Amino acid sequence: MEVKMKKYSKEHQWIEVMGNRGRMGITKFASEQLGNIVYLELPTVGDQTTANEPMTIVESVKSSSDVYSPVSGEVVAVNEELGDAPELLNEDPEGKAWIAEILLDNPVELEDLMTEEEYFDFIK
Repeated sequence: MEVKMKKYSKEHQWIEVMGNRGRMGITKFASEQLGNIVYLELPTVGDQTTANEPMTIVESVKSSSDVYSPVSGEVVAVNEELGDAPELLNEDPEGKAWIAEILLDNPVELEDLMTEEEYFDFIK
């Protein structure tokens, strides 16, 4: 059984990695800062992402914000449920409301991300 590893970016995205794939989304902190989320533009399967570059957009009643990819790679799955129910990003941002799965191009990039403890210190 492969070990899962969860890492966080300074742009308030998380990625849970298992093997050479990572499932990513926005953090609870980001969800709270955005307020009521009303729209998410899902990335497209097959899209190439670049670490720390915008990969999609989330809109709330307050603002519109870029969602940055925590890693470089190919989008291999998206959470279609969010297209119909973007409010899940407020209800369970680090669980059911994952945004995309990425096939990692360069796993070394994970070393630039924070552990959960480091992230919680960062947002204090």
